[in-house]
Amino acid sequence: MRTSLVPSLAVVFALGCAATAVAQSGTAQTPLRERVDALIRASGAEVAVAFGTLDGRDSLMLNEDLVFHAASTMKVPVMVELFKQAAAGRLSLDDRIPVVNQFKSVVDGSPYALTRDDDSDAEIYKAIGTQRSYRELCEAMIAVSSNLATNLLIDRLGAERVFETMRSYGAEGMLVRRGVEDDKAFERGLNNTATARGFHAILAAIGRREVVSADASAEMIAILKRQTFRDGIPAGLPPEMAVAHKTGTITKVHHDGGIVFATRPYVLVVLTRGFADEKSSDALIAGVSKLVYDTVK
Repeated sequence: MRTSLVPSLAVVFALGCAATAVAQSGTAQTPLRERVDALIRASGAEVAVAFGTLDGRDSLMLNEDLVFHAASTMKVPVMVELFKQAAAGRLSLDDRIPVVNQFKSVVDGSPYALTRDDDSDAEIYKAIGTQRSYRELCEAMIAVSSNLATNLLIDRLGAERVFETMRSYGAEGMLVRRGVEDDKAFERGLNNTATARGFHAILAAIGRREVVSADASAEMIAILKRQTFRDGIPAGLPPEMAVAHKTGTITKVHHDGGIVFATRPYVLVVLTRGFADEKSSDALIAGVSKLVYDTVK
């Protein structure tokens, strides 16, 4: 769950300190890998980075196969599966389904419900007992990271199908096993996981308009551009720069990954674990974002 919608002064200050530290550690000619690695080492956290321009000319991978709790980054694979099933005629994005707050644990089928206070989107809870379209649920899942919308979609789409689709696009590192807040599954270690390589693979495929279809990819990009949490990758970019991205945050885990529409568009994924607070992880992600942008622009 996230509460901040714009970079705080603390994040901006921390980003400035991080950029200064990198500048002091080497010259402008220092390779990107060394400059990013310096930021990571100074943070003391576990960090994975995957960067690549869509034209294939530049890339950087650091700890790219390190496995993290996916947090809300798993919502991108769910979105992809939704568009895939719509293209196959299994459903229409405008079909409406009941909004409920009761789901079955993947462990034993026992019921569980989500808590409004632990969700970043309170609005959809007001719709319980009514219906919403798949399109509306997808928008809420990505733009405001609604957990309830996510579970409603996973319940209809099937987690196992989401993983098979990720594998078909070379994004095996994005593993969706269960819905959000399935505590019994969490206790058994059945978590949704992500790697920087896997997240990068599916975002790059979307950016190249290769996922489902060119039109479907374009629509997914438009949804990702409406992401409301912008303290990570966007905070390291010029304010006018378009970014199609998805964040993910749980306790001491904070990620951001997206397509940056610079003159030479690129994908950047930064996964982190071990920061004491989000302001620090925000600063690290924004710092990496700035270093990459300054290299590519």
